[in-house]
Amino acid sequence: MISFRVILMLSIVALGASFTPSSPLATVFQRPTTTALNMADEVKVGDKIPSAVLKEGQADYGAPVDVNIADLIAGKKVAIFAVPGAFTPGCSKSHLPSFITAQDELKAKGVELTICIATNDAFVMEAWGRTSGGSDAGIIFLSDANAELSRALGLAIESDVMVRTKRFSLIAVDGVVTHYFSSANESSDTWAPNVLSKL
Repeated sequence: MISFRVILMLSIVALGASFTPSSPLATVFQRPTTTALNMADEVKVGDKIPSAVLKEGQADYGAPVDVNIADLIAGKKVAIFAVPGAFTPGCSKSHLPSFITAQDELKAKGVELTICIATNDAFVMEAWGRTSGGSDAGIIFLSDANAELSRALGLAIESDVMVRTKRFSLIAVDGVVTHYFSSANESSDTWAPNVLSKL
């Protein structure tokens, strides 16, 4: 008499065989190779900053305001930098302060607007801008909470917990990237002194 264990093992083997690449079931249960969340190629010089709606936090916990990044930067020379997280050590001690202290020099190079982006929510971004002195320096803090812009630029760090943005900086003129600074080699490559040295 065939034991239940033997029957179970034969069933598992048969089921496994039905999922070979040529099996019709394989096409039903196969993990998709592409999804709507797949990122574009990493942004490069000459690319157009895509239209994406970000959120700008307001004082006294006011309702965040929608900001279309493409509309905001149209016709302007801007500096955009992104950080993996507001209030995190490297971002708060180095990256952000480098742009706060460089505002006069950036303006002397024709930069009309500096924008800081992270995937933190708009309330966190507003608080970081206010407490860091970044907002007082004229930097605009925008939340890319849905990572719409980060993914469109090919710069999202995907996670089951929270999508973050890779550290980067760029200069754009009328929405077109003229200089791009990646943190792939060194974080300091994205800080304001390095940006200024290339303008």
